[in-house]
Amino acid sequence: MTWQPELDELRAREALARQMGGADKIKRQHDGGRLTVRERIDGLLDQGSFHEIGAIAGKASYDAEGHLVGVLPANCVFGRGRIDGRPVMVCGDDFTVRGGSADATIKEKTLMAEQMANEFHLPIVRIIEGSGGGGSVKTIETTGRANLPGRVGGAQGYHFATINLGAVPVVALGLGSVAGLGAARLAASHFSVMTKKTSAMFVAGPPVVEGIGQKLSKQELGGWEIQTRAGGVDHAVDTEEEAFECARRFLSYLPSSIHSTPPVVPSNDDPNRRDEQLIKAIPRDRRRVYKMRPIIETLVDKGSFFEMGKMFGRPIITGLARIDGRSVAIMAGDPYHYAGAWTADACTKIIRFVDLAQTFHIPVVHLVDCPGFLIGLEAEKTATIRVGVRAMAAISQTTVPWCTILIRNVFGVAGAIHQPAGRLSLRYSWPSGLWGSLPLEGGIEAAYRADLDAAPDPKARLAEIEDQLNKLRSPFRTAESFWVEEIIDPRDTRTLLCEFARLAEPLLTPGPASFTMRP
Repeated sequence: MTWQPELDELRAREALARQMGGADKIKRQHDGGRLTVRERIDGLLDQGSFHEIGAIAGKASYDAEGHLVGVLPANCVFGRGRIDGRPVMVCGDDFTVRGGSADATIKEKTLMAEQMANEFHLPIVRIIEGSGGGGSVKTIETTGRANLPGRVGGAQGYHFATINLGAVPVVALGLGSVAGLGAARLAASHFSVMTKKTSAMFVAGPPVVEGIGQKLSKQELGGWEIQTRAGGVDHAVDTEEEAFECARRFLSYLPSSIHSTPPVVPSNDDPNRRDEQLIKAIPRDRRRVYKMRPIIETLVDKGSFFEMGKMFGRPIITGLARIDGRSVAIMAGDPYHYAGAWTADACTKIIRFVDLAQTFHIPVVHLVDCPGFLIGLEAEKTATIRVGVRAMAAISQTTVPWCTILIRNVFGVAGAIHQPAGRLSLRYSWPSGLWGSLPLEGGIEAAYRADLDAAPDPKARLAEIEDQLNKLRSPFRTAESFWVEEIIDPRDTRTLLCEFARLAEPLLTPGPASFTMRP
């Protein structure tokens, strides 16, 4: 006598679970241009590595004699797997089962995925579609009561979704319409991706919003252009397969948890590589813009720059990269947007980014071109100085190694925080570096008004004053007083950054940081 009958029933129940919401619902998913949750997990993880947990949980039906007739599985599939050989947790919504709503949810599954990631120090990837287990109006009828938000299981879910941001890498993929709790789970991540044609994110969807007089389509309300420009989601791609690749690549730069340091990978890129284009990358005409991204690509290991949040806070470029095989967090001014002046959105982006670097022990490289905070009415309406001071505090509170390269403008209060205050960090300047309390352009006429009014040729006198002041603000004058430590040939920058990455590596200390990332 063996237990084979029970094992046969187990396999039968597992087979029923793999049917998800049924053939018609799977077809509807595919017709909408979307994969099923199980296809998504297979596309994300290393082949054959998925170990599912709780596969047979759901609502079973039985005949009069108590024999199993069918199973409607829970609308959450989760378990352990591997990405590039490293263990991860993955938790996905099954939209083929009641549209991912609360009526088909077993909250303990999502909760256990988050708790297991936290306690086993594993990254977690959330694949989100629907309300992510949130409630609906119909829930009142099916349960016979109204849910109190946050009560019991909900509160635990919020707890782990929050503390995991300070413990393990969290990636969220929005691959359909995402609302309510699902939107909160998508936003509560270190890196989030949505698909351009098949996904949208909102606090409440179009039918609910129409009740307040706004008749909008899903894309008009929460499509990728809305969310990436608002900073609600970090990145958008054309296909789900691209979303999986983004998740894998993001995780490759990070440790599995705060209890380890970022992995070092072999690099075939010469640390002493010199790019001759760098010597002319910055125009001598200070009014001309230039492209910062090609400079970044030249300085880091070839092909390693992974930009994050490109459409949001555009005066600042942020992303992960490798230098001599070591992970670094790149932050750089973009003169194509407000000349690199820090807006309120840019400051919000900076806070979130340096929090990420601090949480996961990633050294920071800051390529500076910042004429200060944005000025004008819009800057005041968005409380730029308030958010800017928070960005200054976030930078100064970091303890990870920091290296600054002064590329061009370094002015005002925002320029003052080009490196953390009160501790050692490496700093180099290119010969194109310019700095001061405020830019000369536009301020000379006000400062020298009496002199200009008394001059027989005010334009000629203005040119004389400009020439005199430009000589005084030469970076070599600043170097005389050791206010800037080193002025370098731009072509030597990569070599110095590789040295910085090697110097920083033994300083990275596993464990909880002094502060961690918030959503």
